[in-house]
Amino acid sequence: MKLIIGNKNYSSWSLRGWLAAKQSGLQFEELTVPIMGEEWDRLKHDMGEVQPSSGKVPILWDGNAVVWDSLAILEYLADKVGRERFWPRDEAARAMARAMVAEMHSGYLSLRKEMPMNIRRRVDLAEVSDQTRHDIVRILTLWAEARARYGNAGPYLFGTFGAADIFYAPVVTRFATYGIGVPGFAQAYMQAIMEHEWMREWTSAAEDEQWVIEQYEQIA
Repeated sequence: MKLIIGNKNYSSWSLRGWLAAKQSGLQFEELTVPIMGEEWDRLKHDMGEVQPSSGKVPILWDGNAVVWDSLAILEYLADKVGRERFWPRDEAARAMARAMVAEMHSGYLSLRKEMPMNIRRRVDLAEVSDQTRHDIVRILTLWAEARARYGNAGPYLFGTFGAADIFYAPVVTRFATYGIGVPGFAQAYMQAIMEHEWMREWTSAAEDEQWVIEQYEQIA
């Protein structure tokens, strides 16, 4: 398998696809490409491996199968290795996890725009918009409910690390980057995510990257 991802410092969807590949336990080759700018425009035109997704990352190649979109990648891998690697066994917990992942996949547009992922930076936002504040409260509410109802088996949203944690991991980095104050249970969850061995690996690589996307560096 080959996984094509974007800049580790900035690409939240690439992080999700990469964590899903790690969670699968399968061996894969990782190819990082710099998103945005002239080099990315050239790669989208010249590199056939990124064309099926119209130039979006992540992209998973597995033999003749090509899968783009991080949720589609996760589901493809779950089908290959067993869905219990990604989703809770309990039916009610699994239903909530799927709803949370779907909401993350399609929602929180204000938070994404106002607080883009930038692992290397630390910014204390003076204020956020009402809609972004609503997104933050909604996320914290979901985290609290998942932890209270289904988190007894471990430090993650549904106890053990799974699909919901994969999809909310970039939010954890955003809260850290922009100094978002969160209650104690959320601080503990964020710490568990950031201390996960795969997140440490990704974060270390992000900090070592030389690429800079200026539009994501201007937020203060």
